[in-house]
Amino acid sequence: MEIWNNVFMAYNRVDEKTLVKLPKQNVDTGMGLERAVCILQGKTSVYQTEAFTSILETIGRVSGKRYGDDPEADRAFRIIADHLRASTMILGDPKGVTPSNVGAGYVLRRLIRRAVRYGRKLGIEGSFLPAVAQTVVSILAVAYPELTANHAKIMDELAGEEAKFSEALKSGEHEWQKLLPNLQKNPQMIVPGRVAFRLYDTYGFPIEMTEELAAEAGMKVDVAGFEAESKKHQELSRAGSDQVFKGGLADHSEVSTKYHTATHLLQQALTVVLGSHVAQKGSNITTERMRFDFSHPAPMTKEELAEVEDIVNEQIKRDLPVTLEVMKLDAAKAAGARALFGEKYEENVKVYTIGDFSKEVCGGPHVEHTGLLGHFHIQKEQSSGAGVRRIYAVLE
Repeated sequence: MEIWNNVFMAYNRVDEKTLVKLPKQNVDTGMGLERAVCILQGKTSVYQTEAFTSILETIGRVSGKRYGDDPEADRAFRIIADHLRASTMILGDPKGVTPSNVGAGYVLRRLIRRAVRYGRKLGIEGSFLPAVAQTVVSILAVAYPELTANHAKIMDELAGEEAKFSEALKSGEHEWQKLLPNLQKNPQMIVPGRVAFRLYDTYGFPIEMTEELAAEAGMKVDVAGFEAESKKHQELSRAGSDQVFKGGLADHSEVSTKYHTATHLLQQALTVVLGSHVAQKGSNITTERMRFDFSHPAPMTKEELAEVEDIVNEQIKRDLPVTLEVMKLDAAKAAGARALFGEKYEENVKVYTIGDFSKEVCGGPHVEHTGLLGHFHIQKEQSSGAGVRRIYAVLE
């Protein structure tokens, strides 16, 4: 059993054939608090220490099983305990992320969904993530008071993600069982990339989950094929969403230009009312109306919609000037300009500033002052996908 490890750092690897001795050599050593507790208490696993025992007891209570009775069930216990503790800490962090399909948010989503799957393998039918997370909070909130401060967010996000994925998991696993007999006829026992991508695209199965399902059936997944299918899908999506990154304009008419300017006011108003997590996820503008997609985990209330509408109309009434400045992207971000996350920009970008209210990196075009827009009215607000809301609005 590994108790401690030492890494002796003596060289800098310049390339595959060249090692250069470091001027200052050193030793990096790591043990970790839980491993220390495990050794000092004479345990053979950190899961036998107080760091995990009450979490495992909660999982036992909701599953009707007991940790230690069955090796296969024990593995599910440990996965759930580890993943839910990590997920709870991420969601409780004031600067933590929420589940999504990109970046760190996707890592969190994978942790939560894997925990859900192993909960179902234990026979847990209803919601159980919040119960386990509550035990994590009760253990760690003394040292991490942010878990108490963000308690509602933790529970809401876990419950929402569990509810969204549970139905997809049931359907996806049913689909997998239907596909499996034909897949196993392949003498190479490899799941094609297109099948893995369909499970991801239709049922939200991360590739790692499909690899687990395949391994349980003695198979492997064509990961390179999956990545090729994913890339093809992204290219098709990008081709279809070029308008999003050009402001979503169907044309550059006077009316469309007004709507384009209004999207800037709308996004800033949404940020004011809902919070800094709001980010544009897409837009579409015609001469009749505007459609704006943005990140937000729940439906907006009537009061929130009314407040957003009032803020936009207030900026129109103020008749704010709309100015354009060309600058380096880093300088634009330093100046507080909003930019589309993940979009590739040229070195020099256009920054449109609307009075003291809004500043965005954007290709344009825009009106010269907001008084030209008329009256802004939100027609409806609805879901546009997991964690994404959609607003339809008109200028009257």
